Amino acid sequence: MTAHSTDDDKAAQTAGHDERADRLAQELRANLKRRKAQSRARRAGAAIDKAGEASGTDQSGAGNNG
Repeated sequence: MTAHSTDDDKAAQTAGHDERADRLAQELRANLKRRKAQSRARRAGAAIDKAGEASGTDQSGAGNNG
């Protein structure tokens, strides 16, 4: 009967490992998705800044009121 119990323990460990691996993979995909969105937002912001510099407008609101 001990051998049967050991098989059940191994099956439970494997199932637990699979669940953990699935959860970690899902979290990794979500993290990657967030990082890509942040990167896109930064690039879009940099493009806006460059466009503002090219047109000669001051995006900061603190213009030269000499």
